[in-house]
Amino acid sequence: MPRRDILTERQRSSLLDLPTGEMSLLRHYTLSDEDLEHINERRRPENRLGFALQLCALRYPGRALSPGEVIPHDVLAFIGTQLGLTGDALLSYAARRQTRQEHLEALRDIYGYKSFTGRGARDLKDWLDQQAELATSNEDIARRFVEECRRSLTILLATSTIERLCADALVAAEKRIETRIAGRLADEMRVSIDTLLSEQVDDRLSRFVWLRQFEVGNNSAGANRLLDRLAFLQDFDLSPDLFESVPAHRITRLRRQGERYFADGLRDLPDDRRYAVLVVCVVEWRAAISDAVVETHDRIVGKTWREGQRLCAARAEDAKSAVQHTLRSFRDLGSSMLEAKNDGSSVVEAVSSSTGWSDLEALVATASQLTDTLSSNPIAHLVQGHNRFRRYVPRMLHLLKIDGAHVATRLLAAIDLIKNGARHAFPTDFLRRSSKRHQYLKVQELDDNRLWEVAVLFHLRDAFRSGDIWLAQSKRYGDLKQVLVPATTAAANARLAVPLDPEQWLADRHAQMEIGLEKLSKAAKRGTIPGGAIEDGVLQLSRLPTQTPNGAADLLFDLYKRVPDKRITDIMLQVDDATGFTDAFTHLRTGAPPKDRIGLLNVLLSEGLSLGLSKMAEASNSHGFWELMRISRWHIESEAYRRALATIVDAQSKLPMAQFWGMGVTASSDGQFFPTTRQGEAMNLINAKYGNEPGLKAYTHVSDQFAPFASQTIPATVSEAPYILDGLLNNDVGKRIKEQYADTGGFTDHVFAVTSILGHRFIPRIRDLPSKRLYVFDAGGTPQNLKGMIGGKIREGLIASNWPDILRIAATMTAGTVAPSQILRKLASYPRQNDLAVALREVGRVERTLFMLDWVLNADMQRRVQIGLNKGEAHHALKNALRIGRQGEIRDRTIEGQHYRMAALNLLATIVIYWNTARLGEAVVQRQDAGLPVQPDLLAHTSPLGWAHILLTGEYKWPKK
Repeated sequence: MPRRDILTERQRSSLLDLPTGEMSLLRHYTLSDEDLEHINERRRPENRLGFALQLCALRYPGRALSPGEVIPHDVLAFIGTQLGLTGDALLSYAARRQTRQEHLEALRDIYGYKSFTGRGARDLKDWLDQQAELATSNEDIARRFVEECRRSLTILLATSTIERLCADALVAAEKRIETRIAGRLADEMRVSIDTLLSEQVDDRLSRFVWLRQFEVGNNSAGANRLLDRLAFLQDFDLSPDLFESVPAHRITRLRRQGERYFADGLRDLPDDRRYAVLVVCVVEWRAAISDAVVETHDRIVGKTWREGQRLCAARAEDAKSAVQHTLRSFRDLGSSMLEAKNDGSSVVEAVSSSTGWSDLEALVATASQLTDTLSSNPIAHLVQGHNRFRRYVPRMLHLLKIDGAHVATRLLAAIDLIKNGARHAFPTDFLRRSSKRHQYLKVQELDDNRLWEVAVLFHLRDAFRSGDIWLAQSKRYGDLKQVLVPATTAAANARLAVPLDPEQWLADRHAQMEIGLEKLSKAAKRGTIPGGAIEDGVLQLSRLPTQTPNGAADLLFDLYKRVPDKRITDIMLQVDDATGFTDAFTHLRTGAPPKDRIGLLNVLLSEGLSLGLSKMAEASNSHGFWELMRISRWHIESEAYRRALATIVDAQSKLPMAQFWGMGVTASSDGQFFPTTRQGEAMNLINAKYGNEPGLKAYTHVSDQFAPFASQTIPATVSEAPYILDGLLNNDVGKRIKEQYADTGGFTDHVFAVTSILGHRFIPRIRDLPSKRLYVFDAGGTPQNLKGMIGGKIREGLIASNWPDILRIAATMTAGTVAPSQILRKLASYPRQNDLAVALREVGRVERTLFMLDWVLNADMQRRVQIGLNKGEAHHALKNALRIGRQGEIRDRTIEGQHYRMAALNLLATIVIYWNTARLGEAVVQRQDAGLPVQPDLLAHTSPLGWAHILLTGEYKWPKK
């Protein structure tokens, strides 16, 4: 039978090689007194060492030693030290093959190890079949099998046999799941499902391909295109238990495969597999399109509001000359009246001789009109967007299955009125009493409900954002309370760094705040605040100067002179040889590692440089467009980028040079703006901070070792703060971060709260920090010279009453079921500021106050933040140099395409950083060999972000193999 390769060489090595690291040796190869007793029964030193070595190999990794296997020196030294022997004693071990076999039999008898045969083998195969459904990858199932063999004291088989068993189990599990899903479909439903492949749309696309071509829109036409697809999908009456007992990752995998197939390819699949893929796509796309409809409505509401703002501004601009004329006229009239008063003349005559009473009446009317124009609110002009809403809203409200919390009852009633076409009842009780919309709605004609409908639809957008209303089965707009982990699960969460009792937390924060206030008060009185002072209750603080030691720049320049010039293609090959990051891009169908490494690197390079596959095919000497397209469709996905990035980041952290920059326990995060195509304005992608150019942002976390360990694409218009936790909680490197730095845009009280609860110290550089107020537990007990800085009192009772739910929120963020940014955005959007959101804000105010008290007095902390943020900004410069294609613009119109482009750019930057780190380390050795000084404190000021020595343009040549 031919070998079934499902693992890479690195994965095999990770599973089955003898351990060599100090911690691994201590954990697995430390011998007990009982072990030593059995070992010492052997007389000769070579037999004692060989017997002990076989025992350790059976324990970990769980296999017998192969004849002639080379034993790592670290293993021999560790075991030999415990026995008082040297590794040389092994050289004569097993000169007789029978000796090794006799020792193995003795180990079986003493410790109970057994071969993979008989009933035990059948039980393990049954267990493997069950685990195959739960396994998320080829490596995962192989690791599960190896660990189970260790647990059951079953000696591992040959690597090829393990891979074959795991491959067979995976194939069988996949078939069972496909049969399970397909078996729940009635015959009539199967016929309907098959029409997705046979039916044509506009005589050019199959219905299946037409359905999957959806994106968030920005106008009513885009909303209707989405609703067309949603209406079609909702005609499939599928059972709610269709996916019962099917793991979620299996459903996701079937959907991703369906998004890669064309209709012809699906028709060639076996029936069960075809039906499973199609029905998964129907259910998943139905939820995704519903979310896209809500997001499209959100964009249309934003577009309508901006148009109202522009109309207000335009009318004010148009009225400028009339305002000037009116003011001059009233100035002349006033002067005439004042002269008449001073001369004792008649004011009436003065008015008659100046402007005349008829002109005065006209001036007053004009002034009244201009007053209304200049004080106009965009709300008054929103009625002009009514026609846009009417073109899609009735269908949207009928197709979306909207539900809501009790606080949204009145809004839901208003939505029902619009859905049912009401013409007379227009209740406004869903509005706040202080809403400015009331004054505009009161002056509307009784039979004119246009402005009222617009108000309802604006509030519908806000309620979706806050989570007051939701969609069933939605991933983005679902009921937040349904995804929060239970209180018992939160209590058992090891990531929580706070006590379960709120009184203990409050007592600790009381003590810390009292100490912090007293220290700041004394420092202010003594004038010892670094770079600042407190005068009349106002904090004055200046940024500390940077402290770069002399010689750091010269050292960096000399080191880069010693780094060889290289093509980017050679760099990618060398980094892959060292790290094996391409193994992460497994085939979406089989899970096997890529066979065409050069082709995959071509695809990654084309995405990272923003060239596109067609340009890369023209510039590459190895692959054509369709070859690259095939690789891209079946190997490129978000999870693969994440795995590849983690592989390189982990490898870079272990390079000697990286240790001079940090220990991987601090990080900074910042957003980098990228211009997009001209359609960005219609898609709400313009942020005034970056001018009138549309674009999006890549929000990236950079460790103190310069590794960009997490990055995600976000709209340019949103706040960066909610996304800080995504990088910290959904990434192994992020979980190790102790101090997280961010700029002003990444700061909110909610982020302060959650980072503290999860054990991360959040240290933002707040630009207007002196204007921020302190919040205290006891305002009366605050030192007198600090009272001018107090903004309010902490609501302790609110924190205590909501503490269990606060812990549930934090625990849910660590569970990975929903993105932390999604939870934080909903909490920040609550229009009624419910108790939970306010309580979390109060916790954040406590943590922010403690941070501010520490920051003002801690010059070292201020410098650490500055250094961390500078690393992030320098990282942006490297990415700007790499995105050479398409004039640096992100021209992909789909969200997925934009995400892949950003992920590839981040991966390419990480590849360059790894290569530079390794070469700089070699340059340091060269400098030392040349007898030149290399001071460690100067190396801390070097950086692996240079690119002048890298050839990025021209023909991309790969070795012909």
